[in-house]
Amino acid sequence: MAYEVPPLPYDYAALEPHIDEQTMRLHHDKHHQAYVDRANGALEGTDFADKPIEEVIANLDALPDNIRGVVRNHGGGHLNHSLFWESMSPEGGGEPTGALASAIGEGFGSFDAFKEQFEAAGVAQFGSGWAWLVLEDSVVKVTSSANQDNPVTSGQTPLVGNDVWEHAYYLKYNNRRPEYLKAWWNVVDWNKVAERYAAAQ
Repeated sequence: MAYEVPPLPYDYAALEPHIDEQTMRLHHDKHHQAYVDRANGALEGTDFADKPIEEVIANLDALPDNIRGVVRNHGGGHLNHSLFWESMSPEGGGEPTGALASAIGEGFGSFDAFKEQFEAAGVAQFGSGWAWLVLEDSVVKVTSSANQDNPVTSGQTPLVGNDVWEHAYYLKYNNRRPEYLKAWWNVVDWNKVAERYAAAQ
């Protein structure tokens, strides 16, 4: 079954003013579609074509050499963006509660300390990539990845990630990546992140 771009769970303009409508249209309809098209093309006719994208990206070493790079980049782009869209909401923002809040408090000392470390990871990611909150060995950690790499390849469970490719923010924020990273907290859907945390436990 070929991969498809999942529909946005909200309107293109729903995350205004933090993420602008034009960026959402280009990012979702054009960039994500291109990742899906290239991943489908690379996997077509292989034993991996019908496997969930999470499983494929977690087992890149099992792929034939001639398609591994394409699938890593474009399959990774599909996985990362699928997580990204559903991690945001026009009703987002605030702070997590419950078990996720406790885990962040234990892992980083406070929610503000976590945000500071996450933003720093996003700012420090050279070129294109992602900042992540992941679960590894029952502990929450902040990490970053280049291009469209995903933490599942390293045995980690991604809980939430922010896209720091320029296409994710440049129309509104230009070269002000730190400003974008701060604004993004206003749209994070902590309920969805908490669901992922509970499922990973």
